[in-house]
Amino acid sequence: MSHRTPRSHRIPLALAASALLGTTALSGCSVANSEEASSGSGAPSDTLRVVLQQEPPTLEACESNLTSTGVVIRSTITEPFIERNPTSGELEPKLATEWSSKDDKTWTLKLREGVKFHDGSDFNADDAIATIDRAVNSKLGCNVEGYVFGDDDLKLKKVDDYTIEVTAAKKDPILPLRLSFLEVVPKETSATEKVREPIGTGPYQLADWQAGQSINATAFADYWGEAPAFKKANYQWRSEGSVRAAMITSGEADIATGLSPEDNIGDLGVSYPNNETVALRMHADTAPFDDIRIRRAVNYAIDKESIVASLYGGRDKAAAQLVPSGVVGHSEDLPVWDFNLDKAKELVAEAKAAGTDVSAPINLVVRTAQFPKIQELAQVIQEQLTQAGLTVNLKMLETSQHLTYQVRPFPTKEDGAIMLMTQHGNQAGDAAFTVDQYMTSKGAQSAFGTPELDKLIAAADAATGDDRQAAFEKVFKYQNDEVVQFAHIAHQTGMLGISPSVAYEPNSSSGDELRLAEVTQAK
Repeated sequence: MSHRTPRSHRIPLALAASALLGTTALSGCSVANSEEASSGSGAPSDTLRVVLQQEPPTLEACESNLTSTGVVIRSTITEPFIERNPTSGELEPKLATEWSSKDDKTWTLKLREGVKFHDGSDFNADDAIATIDRAVNSKLGCNVEGYVFGDDDLKLKKVDDYTIEVTAAKKDPILPLRLSFLEVVPKETSATEKVREPIGTGPYQLADWQAGQSINATAFADYWGEAPAFKKANYQWRSEGSVRAAMITSGEADIATGLSPEDNIGDLGVSYPNNETVALRMHADTAPFDDIRIRRAVNYAIDKESIVASLYGGRDKAAAQLVPSGVVGHSEDLPVWDFNLDKAKELVAEAKAAGTDVSAPINLVVRTAQFPKIQELAQVIQEQLTQAGLTVNLKMLETSQHLTYQVRPFPTKEDGAIMLMTQHGNQAGDAAFTVDQYMTSKGAQSAFGTPELDKLIAAADAATGDDRQAAFEKVFKYQNDEVVQFAHIAHQTGMLGISPSVAYEPNSSSGDELRLAEVTQAK
């Protein structure tokens, strides 16, 4: 099998990205500590100003699949071997120009020559191997390892200075797609400690990070590709959506993420369907979630259609699975759980009669500033589950605290059962990147699993074509019928605020990797 793709010019992209937002109000909307800020309607000619929902917890390259990190660094400060075009779904060359395999197990990558890192060193096969080894084979505990590669290591071989071989533990027809999640760093990067501020090869290099205030980047003079339109980039963050919107309308920012029409963004709000799905993940190691009847009761108790209509103006879509339409494995035939409060109460009563402690506390763990109206959504869910006869405590946490619940190892001394609100974006377009981490027994973000579900997932991972689609559909159905780790809420839509002074078309990856080199001056 061969995938040889000619170098392509940057193409305009359309449609989709992630939606996020916080709930802590700030007084005023001035840009703190930014010499580039302007109160006028036009942007400074050389600085692109972006306002995010939250400060990234880190810019570590191997954590780039975390939305709050990737939105800053992916394909901007660092770059991958291969990029997935979010509009067409096709894989395109980046730091690898060609990739091919004869057996879907060992893949040969030809690397781009003439590429420099921001420290002036040359990119070559040693850096490529070190990047993969560090992110996938080391004990760093990189989020991208669990999210994309699971427990299996990769065998790496240097063929020459610009050719490497990557061998999977078993046949892996989508290994090039997996490699698209790895952001390349120099071989000198520590393999024993994570790095807060990476050195990359991207069109922008990190200038300074003023903790709690801003991140600044400058265009990299020795960038191998086309120079970006702006010489500088400035990232700020404001948790309140209306504040971010006001920064756009007042001319204080050029792009604002995670907005909704209710933020008074007006015609400067650009909406698009994205790849994010909101769901509740229930941990079955503690009562009452150790009883499948309670997990099913949670699904019946949540009025998803009303939530979509009342909180999100009908823009989102009630979900029956963790991946939206357009992702391999999504099934339009899988039914959304009905809202049936009487059925939920009946299941709670049955569980209680069987000896389950249905009064045991449930901790609904929610991340602040993750997407629009998340606190309101959490409060609605808390009330609906209370009406079903369950005891739910709401825990609103910041990103770093929330991460301790999001990925293994999970907290073990929690007072009560854990139910995590998660926002999952499958930007890769294949269900393997969802089920491997969220549904297998050892998945990085899976609270439990079953041997039968593991077998179904393994079969789907190895399948191709129509068989792959059918196999993943079977996985999602089995989850809903027999496992019920999740209560799915909605497939989201997103909105960016975009200043009249810049031109940018959001796409399905914009919330995960806002590629600043694709932003230009408005004509």
